[in-house]
Amino acid sequence: MTCLVVGSVALDTVDTPFGRAVDALGGTAVYFSLAASLFTDVQLVGVVGEDFPREAVDMLRNRGVDLAGLQVRRGNTFRWVGEYGYDMNVARTLDTRLNVFETFRPELPESFRRADRVFLGNIDPELQLAVLEQVASPALTAVDTMNYWIDGKRDQLLEVVRRVGAVLINEAEIRQLTGHYNVLDAARSVQDLGPECIVIKRGEYGSMMLNGDEICVVPGFPTADVRDTTGAGDSFAGGFIGYLDAHGPGADLRAALVFGTVLASFTVEDFSVGGLARATVDSVGERYHELADVTRIEAGVIQRMESESKGVQV
Repeated sequence: MTCLVVGSVALDTVDTPFGRAVDALGGTAVYFSLAASLFTDVQLVGVVGEDFPREAVDMLRNRGVDLAGLQVRRGNTFRWVGEYGYDMNVARTLDTRLNVFETFRPELPESFRRADRVFLGNIDPELQLAVLEQVASPALTAVDTMNYWIDGKRDQLLEVVRRVGAVLINEAEIRQLTGHYNVLDAARSVQDLGPECIVIKRGEYGSMMLNGDEICVVPGFPTADVRDTTGAGDSFAGGFIGYLDAHGPGADLRAALVFGTVLASFTVEDFSVGGLARATVDSVGERYHELADVTRIEAGVIQRMESESKGVQV
């Protein structure tokens, strides 16, 4: 099994109430790859400049990420500067320098075109469409987007949505895309366009998935050590799709949702990819069981209440 990600590779400068990181490794493709690599083989397509740190390349390779699709161009790597207040769900962008990313055109190596699962990170929808033209017949193609593309290239984005099997999107974006305030109504309207699986990312409050008629809601992992939420959504996507790729047809989508939540919890505990880089198969498994435990609901309580109300001892 192989999982392909196409997206940004960046150097981020981030300020939060809990510290600061300067020119730290970031970008959709990086967070996704590090999360998904705990489950399956990952192929990365992106672009960097000549200033991209060698140690970052080594770290990705050490996690087994195939970098045959990583272009190195003359110039500087994409840079993003942002800050968070105490509401860590909302980032304020202070500066964006696209640099070599401005002229990025995804070119998939021949072996990448046969990937089993494809994740289109939140890049220009025209580039997402270009990737769809290059892949063969993946078992699942998923897309992420952002408000900028919903406003600026809506028609192209809707064409992408019609051609994929899953959409990962946050609450504000799905409301913006559909015009529905209720996120369940919004998810159903996106399903009407074609994709069966809609995953709504809710930041610290977890996520909700609508797959066909099935609904699943998972809360955020209970962690008190939140330092930087940059990349949490991309890590979530990596855990979600990486798990699905590892387990093939019939994989449990609910379990994938929990694994996505767990991977995001590692990311928020440190700046850049520090927390995610420390995650292991064992520590991910431990958090999976912990989240399963704290969210367990005893359905038999209702049956006992009904029996007791009739004077029947159970």
